[in-house]
Amino acid sequence: MTLVVVTTSPRVAPGLLSGRAWAALGSGRVLTGSAGHPLLPYLAEEDIPVEVVTPDPVALARESVGETIVWVAAQDGDEPFMRAVGRAALDLPEPPVIELIPGSYDLPGARFLDLVTVMDRLRRTCPWDAEQTHESLVPYLLEESYEVLETIEEGDHASLREELGDLIFQVVFHSRVAQEREEADGGFDVDDVVQGVVDKLVRRHPHVFAGVEVSGADEVNANWDAIKAAERAAKGRASLLDGVPMGQPALSLAHGLQSRAERAGAPESLSRAVGQGIGRELFDLVRRARAAGLDPEAELRAAARDYRDRVRAWERSREAPGS
Repeated sequence: MTLVVVTTSPRVAPGLLSGRAWAALGSGRVLTGSAGHPLLPYLAEEDIPVEVVTPDPVALARESVGETIVWVAAQDGDEPFMRAVGRAALDLPEPPVIELIPGSYDLPGARFLDLVTVMDRLRRTCPWDAEQTHESLVPYLLEESYEVLETIEEGDHASLREELGDLIFQVVFHSRVAQEREEADGGFDVDDVVQGVVDKLVRRHPHVFAGVEVSGADEVNANWDAIKAAERAAKGRASLLDGVPMGQPALSLAHGLQSRAERAGAPESLSRAVGQGIGRELFDLVRRARAAGLDPEAELRAAARDYRDRVRAWERSREAPGS
């Protein structure tokens, strides 16, 4: 006969099962080793009896020889137990057929729910996490952002995965802190954050989501600027420079201000007349870098990395025998 193993994802509502899974659950005697399995109430609603048993791989394999047994696996997959069942089945003279049916499975992004759950527990039970504020977390947000930047600059794609995870954690952490405020006081949760960026992306990509025809990337950029201008007007922001983060590194700030002003048609003479002394020279260097199609921040960082490598080489040469 057959042992049918039905697996479910803890990231999917327990009553949402595939058609194959519901059919399997009605095909034989249903067992589980998880008394608290969230699927059990839904099976009871469908009048499907479930026996909660002590997991015994040898007994389960033997019983499956004479009848169809449906095993509702724990939400962690019951992998060690199922491997033991497989070994026990192979030891039988006539082993049962073992069929695996995913009752529910993760969609892309489902693991994000795990992070939200972990963050909620940390905020409630860890003394350090519980006392953090938006302000106290700022240094960590900046540090994690720069670590992502460093892995990209170094081409360290293996480390990029970890650093992006640390950065996402900061976003979830801030969202969890904000969740404790009333909405009238600027409270929100991680769903509000995600919904906001989804709405923004859909709104700013009418050529993808609204059937608008575009001739190429230049028209996409033009539409983007027009949509952002409308958004600024709706928020009561008069200047095209409103929303540029003034706390970013100075080269990036100058680059961003010049780029946005240029796209709006501001005369180049404005950028030639700002500041004085070294400040004016640096601001003009940013303008010249942009005219050459270069990112001044990236260029200076590249020069800084080159300098770092040269200093390290010089240090090693001093430490070499006979130097």
